[in-house]
Amino acid sequence: MLKLAVGLLIAAAVALLLDWYAPSGAPPPVGQRHRRRAPQPAPGAEAANLLWVVQVSDIHISRFQDPKRAPDFEKFCSETIDIIQPALVLATGDLTDAKTRDKLGSEQVEVEWKTYQSILKRSRVMEKTKWIDIKGNHDSFNIPHLGSVRNYYRKYSAWRKDGSFHYIHTTSFGNYSFICVDATLSPGPKRPYNFFGILNMSQMKELSLMATESLHSNHTIWFGHFPTSTIISPTPGIRTLMSSATAYLCGHLHTMGGLMPVLHSQHRGGTLELELGDWMDNRRYRILVFDHDLLSFADLNFEEWPVVLITNPKSFLYSSSAHEPLVKIIYSTHIRILAFSPSVIISVKVYIDGVHLGKAHQVSGPLYVLQWSPQNYSEGFHHIDVTVQDASGRISTQGHIFAMEENLSLRFGFWPSVILLTDHYVLARVLFGLIVLIQIALLVIFRYLQKPALKEKPGLLTLTSYSLHVFSKTNTFYYSILVLNLYTILGPWFVGELIDGQVGACFSFGVFVGGSFLQGSLTFVVGILQMLFFNLPLMAYLCWCLLLRCQGHSFCSHIRHVRHLMAVLVHLAMALLLAWQVYSCYFLLRTYGTLAFFLSPMRTWLVALTSALIYKTWTLKSSELRTYIVEMKNCQSS
Repeated sequence: MLKLAVGLLIAAAVALLLDWYAPSGAPPPVGQRHRRRAPQPAPGAEAANLLWVVQVSDIHISRFQDPKRAPDFEKFCSETIDIIQPALVLATGDLTDAKTRDKLGSEQVEVEWKTYQSILKRSRVMEKTKWIDIKGNHDSFNIPHLGSVRNYYRKYSAWRKDGSFHYIHTTSFGNYSFICVDATLSPGPKRPYNFFGILNMSQMKELSLMATESLHSNHTIWFGHFPTSTIISPTPGIRTLMSSATAYLCGHLHTMGGLMPVLHSQHRGGTLELELGDWMDNRRYRILVFDHDLLSFADLNFEEWPVVLITNPKSFLYSSSAHEPLVKIIYSTHIRILAFSPSVIISVKVYIDGVHLGKAHQVSGPLYVLQWSPQNYSEGFHHIDVTVQDASGRISTQGHIFAMEENLSLRFGFWPSVILLTDHYVLARVLFGLIVLIQIALLVIFRYLQKPALKEKPGLLTLTSYSLHVFSKTNTFYYSILVLNLYTILGPWFVGELIDGQVGACFSFGVFVGGSFLQGSLTFVVGILQMLFFNLPLMAYLCWCLLLRCQGHSFCSHIRHVRHLMAVLVHLAMALLLAWQVYSCYFLLRTYGTLAFFLSPMRTWLVALTSALIYKTWTLKSSELRTYIVEMKNCQSS
């Protein structure tokens, strides 16, 4: 019965997680605008009611890295944009790299900004389209305040204005709102403690007003550098604020180093969250299309042609009845496709459920259409594929699942949803607190718990418990590790130049710099790593060493008498963890300067403390362990 109950609880927990992280359609959020539900005008054969924009993110123009990055970006601005001819381009942050040659330090490099600006000027891209570029966390490294001369964004970007804003794009068929979320930090510390964005109450009120203004537009797109999962915001939270938006476009996560090439999900109110892979290493960009107010998009690789985007029927997975007039699909007369290539398009073949429907013909520009009868596909899911060939012989096929019934269900991937929809700073704060409390609880419990007598040859669990008793009841080790854990939560980890010319202090709960307090976020993640990969292993290692002492061994004798391989592996593991701690001291020196290196209780001082504690375990007088040594000897001889 107990196993059955546990199994049911686990199944229920998994079901709740899947329901929370993979929403498949939700009722319209409170305060939602009234969407036009009229089936007409529906997608047909005319080149009308079409708007497309391009997004590029995490460009990272660098003085030191990847010499092809800037020339490729210039080619994108001059050639790719000429071919696609978007009405608008959104560059969503990290325009420059702002790292030193060794990648450890961070600073605003003016020559990178000049390179970025010269690319925009030489390509004349701002004459061809509306270019909106916003800041990312790299563009805010080492900036004491927005008015600083080091804030090169104000001087060299196309937009040049800090803060969130509301841009309205006007067309003959309606207005489209684009709301920028600027969550970059001010002051902007050096890396890595500006990985998360922060919005204060004043910024939230400003964004709330913009959201209200945008209700009169056909659609609203929010865009920013940070995914919502990496934005710290006060109640009601950034996701609630953007609930009237059709989609939120962002970057920042760089496909998680290639582990997550697609990071898309949907908020519970129906708003899509679409993280775009980086330009820096992956040369990614996105085309986003409104066709009769139905949203479609494609995430693309630079110089891969032809580009194909099916706008009708649109993908069911990326549909939202709360934001789009999906009824227009069933009333449409034509399948609609956008196809782009530097060469002439010679063939656009359409297949539904594997059946060839025919060749689409060009209407105007990139728009190709093929007449169809949507009533033939009114039930269940169907798969549409489009194969495009250009005059250079290049072929590209794109497809997706569509449906006419809104009550069907498709779910986004679990892990992309976890990454995009979890408030990671909250999760990290809770986990960090729990880990510290668990270690402190272990120390205190074994300190005051009566030690059981060893009656027979003890097993692994008994020896582990015994070593914890010895450790907790030996004042030197007990108070050292107890203070270390309390200090990990409460004390400053280091004091140094978090911004050039400004001394600040880093705590687990946040950073003080330039007269401002930046709420903890990545600090909790660093704290978790510190606990799991140093504080806890250090205590386990010291317990193991003390247990060997209680068994009558010295440092030299235990190598000979204890299982040789196991002893070597344990010492090697601790040596590697200590080496990591030493490297973190070097990282601190290169990142925040000499002052931070010397005023770092959680890094430099901890290396010295660790060395002293390890030395103490092997030099502790046998008289202080006499009771345990005698008990262990009696147990071994019995």
